[in-house]
Amino acid sequence: MPERQPKLAALMSSPVRLKLFGMMVLEFAIWGAWLPLIYSYLPSLGFSPLQQSWILNAFPLAAIVGMFFSNQFADRNFAAERFLAFSHLVGGLAMLGLAFTKSFWPFFLLMLVHCLLYVPTISICNSIAFAHIKDPQREFGPVRMGGTIGWVLAAWPFTFILVDWEAVRAAQPKGWIEWLSTVLGHGLTGPELFQAIRSTFIVAGVTSLVLAAYSLTLPHTPPKKAAETADRLAWLKAMRLLRKPYVLVLWLVTFVDAFLLYAYFNWTGLFLATEPQQGGPGIPGNWIMPVMSIGQVMEILTMLILGVTLKRLGWRTTMVLGILGHTARFAVYAFFPQNQVFIILVQMLHGICYAFFFATVYIFVDAYFPKDSRASAQGLFNMMIFGFGNIAANFVCPWLRQEVFTRDGLTDYRAMFLVPTVISVLAAGALALLFRPPALPPAEEATPPEAAGRAT
Repeated sequence: MPERQPKLAALMSSPVRLKLFGMMVLEFAIWGAWLPLIYSYLPSLGFSPLQQSWILNAFPLAAIVGMFFSNQFADRNFAAERFLAFSHLVGGLAMLGLAFTKSFWPFFLLMLVHCLLYVPTISICNSIAFAHIKDPQREFGPVRMGGTIGWVLAAWPFTFILVDWEAVRAAQPKGWIEWLSTVLGHGLTGPELFQAIRSTFIVAGVTSLVLAAYSLTLPHTPPKKAAETADRLAWLKAMRLLRKPYVLVLWLVTFVDAFLLYAYFNWTGLFLATEPQQGGPGIPGNWIMPVMSIGQVMEILTMLILGVTLKRLGWRTTMVLGILGHTARFAVYAFFPQNQVFIILVQMLHGICYAFFFATVYIFVDAYFPKDSRASAQGLFNMMIFGFGNIAANFVCPWLRQEVFTRDGLTDYRAMFLVPTVISVLAAGALALLFRPPALPPAEEATPPEAAGRAT
């Protein structure tokens, strides 16, 4: 087994590692600021389900393009920190433009520009980190944890941004404590909330510009020689891995689980904001993102027990539990939609959904494939997680909500959330029955969970 992991404080004592940690915080705060509420915002602009799908799919399309072209192009031609600075400068300006755009084509093009520049920076940040740490297995986990912390931190400014300030002024609170209590208890609702969601793009854009400047302070990471980068056609080699039945089964189930993950993001923000008389829990607008960020907090905690869980339960059972986390979450949405306590508590299952499935998939690939094909195999599964599963959800979910399950302005949340509930049960059953990987030789050990990537 690997050496016991050192304490986070010890790893962060290095100025370089602290800079890398800050880079990860800002990188994922950008994404975490705009993603959770954009699904609620787009319908308020009058975009059709198809138009919403195209805008939402700018990110997964950029992920697929990045896999085949932009990541390698950036690696071979630019110093990583300068590419990061340029991408976040232009991408940040595009994100700011989204806050002031209400027409479909300008909105779509600005989102596409941002995503095409942002998505490659996720792997570029990893490249910078790996280039400047001495022991990746011990040091990368704590550095990478900054990304999850950044995602969580991005949610909390909105407790003070998405506030009904007219109601606060009318209440005339006296003293700091009363003022704070009044602000936190008067979140925006209804059309006013959806109009104010444009502030998420402002926060994301400003954060992107801050990271553009911060990138110039990062240690120099020169471009790699062609021989040091992956084969441009490595994805073709990766496709050959699907000849193995257990790899094919896991790859297809990963598509379904990615669909479930992005169905959660598509529907949760609007569902949380829905008033009880309309069938929702009625979470105040300024608390929606903090409530959803509970999942990322639990993700950190769940990752800490993932190694023990894998050792005791094995690959298949751990991943099945991860899928069933979606089942439990969507079932609570379906059968207890107006119970705020249940709805808030069930957000904790996000940690199980992510760590027990997605992180386990990354670790499984690292354990089962030789070094010369691991990167290709990881890319094969990333294509499902960030690409096709995301695209499918972004096309299907707006259509289901607006065209199938909404009548006269009211959404039948029970019927809608039963769809992913049933899909998740079927996916868990398929994995339990059909996923039969060969046993690893005794000397083989999986990469520790800290080295796994992140799927939000």
